[in-house]
Amino acid sequence: MAADPLVVSVPDPEFVDALADLEGVDAVVWDMEQPHPRGSEIRLAVVPYMTQVSLAGVTPGLDALEVVQLQSAGYEQYVAELPDGVNLCNAAGVHDASTAELALTLTLSSIRGIPDFVVSQGRSYWEPLRLRSALADSRVLVVGYGQIGRAVARRFAPFEVALTAVASRARSGDELVPHVHGIDDLPDLLPEHDVVVVIVPLTDATRGLFDATMLGRMPEGALLVNVARGPVVDTEALVAECASGRLRAALDVTDPEPLPEGHPLWTTPGVLITPHVGGATRAMRPRALALVRRQVQAMLSGEPVDNVVAGPLSASHA
Repeated sequence: MAADPLVVSVPDPEFVDALADLEGVDAVVWDMEQPHPRGSEIRLAVVPYMTQVSLAGVTPGLDALEVVQLQSAGYEQYVAELPDGVNLCNAAGVHDASTAELALTLTLSSIRGIPDFVVSQGRSYWEPLRLRSALADSRVLVVGYGQIGRAVARRFAPFEVALTAVASRARSGDELVPHVHGIDDLPDLLPEHDVVVVIVPLTDATRGLFDATMLGRMPEGALLVNVARGPVVDTEALVAECASGRLRAALDVTDPEPLPEGHPLWTTPGVLITPHVGGATRAMRPRALALVRRQVQAMLSGEPVDNVVAGPLSASHA
């Protein structure tokens, strides 16, 4: 007797096509907005990208569920609602290139004054020549040296910068940085850097990490680039620093988010904002398809899935 197929729920037909040649797999499309008629059979569920899915709302009745696969690197909002016995996997590796590209783009745009030039172009006004800052010879601090942090560092390295990296714990470096500092070194490192790129996960330890005290340790004229999560930075303190002209900020994420109309961040001098689009490029899609395919193949062969961030397998993947 043939074994029961591995039933996998996916957000759209492109995922079905990516799994079509795998024997023993039954991929069903589910946007998680309505209960699925085959919910009791689903063993792996892929959450749609950039949605506000509540696991508590969609997982009741999914009695066979073993794995919830996200398409985002961030996962903090899902942990509390994860059913017992189910593994939560994030999309580590999927957004590295896209997020790192945006971090570099935001940095160059802010340093070279691109927002000012866009405004001038809209007015058909040719700005008089004046010297502006450059990324070359800058001291760049990457706070959060995981996969995306390393991707950020790789893209900054050719721009003739001095790179420093910070992670949760100190460790030996790599070809990009000779040493990775622990987070306890951050207060002493901030005064020595012109650009600070933040790419830490949002946890109890990182929430409000860049408060008034930490921002106050950054040197005058420094740029804070946040491609992590909005609550990692104290918004009120950041507005105060940028409004005074002491710091600049380039933000793909904000707190609150979406940033409401009329919020002071929109009009604070020296602040550049993009609407949380770090991972939203065409480069993301094939990587997401490949990740789901690898996860399905692991389950078919009885191997543990990758990128487990919560659930029974999280300890063994730490």
